[in-house]
Amino acid sequence: MESPHTAKDKPDALRLLEDGPAYRFHDWPNPLLPEVAAGVYTIWREDALIYAGMAGRGFTTEIISGHRAAKIKNKGLRSRLESHWSGRRSGDQFCVYVADRLVLSTLSGEQIAAIAAGELKLDALVRVYVHEHLTYRFCELPDSKSAEALEREVRRGALRAGQPFLNPLHR
Repeated sequence: MESPHTAKDKPDALRLLEDGPAYRFHDWPNPLLPEVAAGVYTIWREDALIYAGMAGRGFTTEIISGHRAAKIKNKGLRSRLESHWSGRRSGDQFCVYVADRLVLSTLSGEQIAAIAAGELKLDALVRVYVHEHLTYRFCELPDSKSAEALEREVRRGALRAGQPFLNPLHR
């Protein structure tokens, strides 16, 4: 059965990424995310496009089918968004951007001192920010090649919302 988040063509994918259902990170996990999938996602703070990304690098339709047949779980879109949900900066460029561009400027001198002393974890503050302020939309695509191409277009400004704040791709 095909998911309502499976893009039929490029206009459908762009519609899902800008006007499709928005899911709060606070409400993780999302049972609508496929266990194994290549795709593109957008992250929003209210109506502002914050970030665009892709997941499932190296996935072909055959690899996806094989993983699904083997009942492999949490590969591609689901694992990438779960990484963002965690707030951990290690290995997650999105969380690094959130820390640097969205969280750091909100911290008091006391909070910065507590982080420096190891008494407060910056990753915990990133996680709170992601959970309290951000939503995501996603579309499933047949393979990583189509996901990479669509992600580039979105980062270049293909949506009405323009380029994402954290990771624009300059033309």
